[in-house]
Amino acid sequence: MALIAATLTLQSAEAAPARGPDPQSADAAVQRAKAISAALGARGAGAYYDAGKHRLVVNVTDKAAAGTVRVAGAEPKVVKHSLAALDAARATLKQKATIPGTSWAMDPKTNRVVVVADRTVQGRKLRQLTKVVSALGDRVALQRSAGRLHPLIAGGDAIWGSGARCSLGFNVTKGGKPYFLTAGHCTSAMRNWSDEQGGPEIAVSDSSSFPGDDYGLARYTDDDIEHPSEVDLYDGDTQEITEADDPIVGQHVERSGSTTHLREGDVLAVDATANYQEGTVDGLIQTSICAEAGDSGGALFDDETALGLTSGGRGDCATDGQSYYQPVREALEDTGAHVG
Repeated sequence: MALIAATLTLQSAEAAPARGPDPQSADAAVQRAKAISAALGARGAGAYYDAGKHRLVVNVTDKAAAGTVRVAGAEPKVVKHSLAALDAARATLKQKATIPGTSWAMDPKTNRVVVVADRTVQGRKLRQLTKVVSALGDRVALQRSAGRLHPLIAGGDAIWGSGARCSLGFNVTKGGKPYFLTAGHCTSAMRNWSDEQGGPEIAVSDSSSFPGDDYGLARYTDDDIEHPSEVDLYDGDTQEITEADDPIVGQHVERSGSTTHLREGDVLAVDATANYQEGTVDGLIQTSICAEAGDSGGALFDDETALGLTSGGRGDCATDGQSYYQPVREALEDTGAHVG
């Protein structure tokens, strides 16, 4: 069986007359946002994709920078807080409020760091968190969640370890040999993998990074197993994967997992932090997509582009839960693997 899983030149605001933002795809917005952010430096304060208008919105801290953004074909938004100010708030949270059951990320739409505390954060821990958040003023907003934040391991396509189930993320190659990526909390807990519960070994865990990151690389050991660069859509069809990239806030994405199959939603944040009971993971992609136990390691993607590996979440698909993902590009760079 098969297991599946722009160049932009910026000018100053005076170099050309102002124009309206260009309509563009989410993929194009990702590349344009990188170029604009690099050119703006400290005057930039994040960016997001307005899917309804097909526009890239770039936060800036002054009107001169807004002119530069317009010339580059994006929509500027003048905001109060710089990236440095928001990063300082996140550093304070990490130092004083790394509490299991909490997560935080910068929300470019509101120009704040949004902290979410799940139902396990109570009593002294909640008072501590509230005190830290209050001291940070309007740079930070605190929200509560009825769900519990946790990695999604359970008893893309299901892969089975000793007594637990995860999902295959993406088939990759390394040194010309076939491997697959999945969640690091899966490969760090289990070494041998099968494509059916109690079945023969098809792969072994090669490397893991968890906590801190959440990716794992497994090497195929069964030569009879096919390993196409595809993701299972759970409708009899598959999606070919040809590249990997980072997403942008507002981008519409899909996730494939062995428990809840194909789901879709939007990117809510990048570079998010999740404080699991098992440890803290930084640099995550946060989405509005629900996920459940067993979806861990599954593929987050947009058409042919690999984006992330399912790490954890809060709530479930009956309660509009949210989920977190390890960026694929980082996993590929760290392991020396390649998609496609």
